[in-house]
Amino acid sequence: MTVLPGLIDAHVHTSGRADLEKLAHWGVTTGLDMGSWPREFVDEMRGQKGVARIRSATIPAVGKGGHHAQMPGFPAEGIVTSPDEARAFVERRVADGADFIKIVTEAAPPEGMDQPTVNALVQAAHDHGLLVVAHSVTTGAFRVAVEARVDISTHAPLDAVLDDDTIAGMREIGMVSVPTLTMMEGTAKLLAGLGFRYEHARDTVTRLRDAGVEVLAGTDANSAPGAPFAPEHGESMHHELELLVAAGLTPAEALRAATELPARVFGLTGIEDDRVEVDGDPTVDITATRAITGVWIAGVRVR
Repeated sequence: MTVLPGLIDAHVHTSGRADLEKLAHWGVTTGLDMGSWPREFVDEMRGQKGVARIRSATIPAVGKGGHHAQMPGFPAEGIVTSPDEARAFVERRVADGADFIKIVTEAAPPEGMDQPTVNALVQAAHDHGLLVVAHSVTTGAFRVAVEARVDISTHAPLDAVLDDDTIAGMREIGMVSVPTLTMMEGTAKLLAGLGFRYEHARDTVTRLRDAGVEVLAGTDANSAPGAPFAPEHGESMHHELELLVAAGLTPAEALRAATELPARVFGLTGIEDDRVEVDGDPTVDITATRAITGVWIAGVRVR
């Protein structure tokens, strides 16, 4: 047997208590929610007992012509088109109790926000002491995020392997990566006709790891209408760990990517008594994380 800290999925979307139950069942004791609304729902999910806890960005900031803005039910207040709107958006997220700010850095208008607007979002968030997480699935979107000095990138590019200059920029500003290889794998299969290839995301993770950019484990688990792919809450974390190892991380590095590193990067507290017990040694064989024999949240056994 091996006892691990509770696993942390650094990219989920929460639709209800059932998602949090699934996370806990699979040993994911904390989920970092990258987009849920309204505030009342987020507060309700934060208060659930006996299941995975969440931290949330509440509503993300998106460009007016991008995919996210077209998703069913996306709130109009999340569409940001200017630096002034960017600053007002951050003020609303602060009032909603957002734990961090999520933005979508599609490469350029009309799909995405222009560079001054992204810059204003990041600066306003930093003025409030909040981290900024940027959705980036193309190399152009990564460059926008680096120029704006975003703290964390989520996803990995599917159009090409990330170039040396962009990786050097990420390392220089201390940007952390949450590549969500599970989501990239599923999306690439569905959108292969657009030239998207999973190998680009995988090889980018290899290069990030070798360059010293910190990599966190996140899945983009969701059940959102309009999403290109929907990884299962909880179970997908174990697939993510396996994909990270296949991309070049050691099993121990993958485990840190799902425990110690996200706890430090996101400043998580109150998780010290979260534990997962597995049958086997996942520092040798990462697939041992699936053989769960017990889960504790805040010291209380939930599985």
